[in-house]
Amino acid sequence: MPTRTDLRADCGSCFGLCCVALTFSKSADFAIDKPAGEACPNLSTDFRCTIHSALRAKGFPGCTVYDCFGAGQEISRRAGESWRDQPGQEMFAALPILRQLHELLWYLTEVREYDQSEDVRAAISRVESVSRTADLTTVDVAAERAVVNELLLRTSRLVRGKQSKKKERRGADLIGARLRGADLAKANLRGAYLIGADLRGADLRQADLIGADLRDADLRGADLTGALFLTQSQANAARGDGATKLPDAVTRPAHWSASAADA
Repeated sequence: MPTRTDLRADCGSCFGLCCVALTFSKSADFAIDKPAGEACPNLSTDFRCTIHSALRAKGFPGCTVYDCFGAGQEISRRAGESWRDQPGQEMFAALPILRQLHELLWYLTEVREYDQSEDVRAAISRVESVSRTADLTTVDVAAERAVVNELLLRTSRLVRGKQSKKKERRGADLIGARLRGADLAKANLRGAYLIGADLRGADLRQADLIGADLRDADLRGADLTGALFLTQSQANAARGDGATKLPDAVTRPAHWSASAADA
């Protein structure tokens, strides 16, 4: 069974695949346009980012948000040689597919903490087996996601229990919402748009946050203890401080302020 450690990005063991395979569109996230298959000009010959410590300052916050869930190093390991030493199209095509499968495994390892039934174990084994498919472009990711989603919903109901209608905010448009100090404990925020929302001091304990858009959401002082299905990329996209409480599996982003006074 995979662990969260297996599903964490290890850039030092990757051939910089995300810096080549992905498309950059000049915007607030990326300072340049870059087509898929073309190496980012900031990528060095040893596959390291030459501006890694200053990505946000240089106009590349999108890079700090991206998380491959360990897909990059796994594809690099399987390939053995970099895209500079062999045609890299197969590696580039495989990256977004394996990333999605690893994301499903990330969620399933969390499900297993609450539900150790046979169908959960079978789902993990299934996705793990599919992730080892030789030609990942043949994988029907949507079908795999549909099966896993049923287990995620079941776990969400198990952990959150029955909640009031005001806490059922699945897919809600909460862009820029003023939710400072709000009681959102065990709320259903699946797929909610929380872009730029003020969530300072909000209670988000055991809230279901799968797919919630937290870009630039202010989480300073918020309590996300036990928040369900929160990913590292979601945390990286938000703003927080030293008082923000996160689930154990999520690391405090380096760009977060140490305290509210520093923000």
